[in-house]
Amino acid sequence: MFAVIKTGAKQYKVAVGDVIKVEKLEGEAGSTVSLDNVLMVGDDKGVKVGTPAIAGTVVTAEILEQARAGKIIVFKKKRRQNYRRKAGHRQEQTVLRITDIGSGAAKKAAPKAAAKKEEPKADVKKTAEKKEAPKKAAPKKAAEKKEASKKAAAKKPAAKKTATKTKEK
Repeated sequence: MFAVIKTGAKQYKVAVGDVIKVEKLEGEAGSTVSLDNVLMVGDDKGVKVGTPAIAGTVVTAEILEQARAGKIIVFKKKRRQNYRRKAGHRQEQTVLRITDIGSGAAKKAAPKAAAKKEEPKADVKKTAEKKEAPKKAAPKKAAEKKEASKKAAAKKPAAKKTATKTKEK
């Protein structure tokens, strides 16, 4: 049995026991992760293709390690301009071992994800309340600025200076 999953904007064809490297996923080594974006499942009976994903099908994987990929060198050059820039980059990645392909794990993983999503919404409301208080004070500052601009406009222009010439001997 095999499945095609999508994670980190890439698609992977996996089977039970496969070890794959994907873009960084949350979790520590030894924990399990369920990948619910399954695009296709195939076995001896045939192939089942989702539109775009198969609802209720989950691929379960164990996190082996959190690692970094090899260094990628970014080199920019403009000829005859003495312009050279060299930079390096190492992408964070997670190494997974596929343990199960099926539909049983989807029900277990969904409640945990829903609980995590509700918590940040409460934090957003608190920060929104804090931000409203300074907005009420802003009109006072605007009134002060108007008064200051009126005072600046009331000033008379400076008198023109006459240049004095010195005699040279």
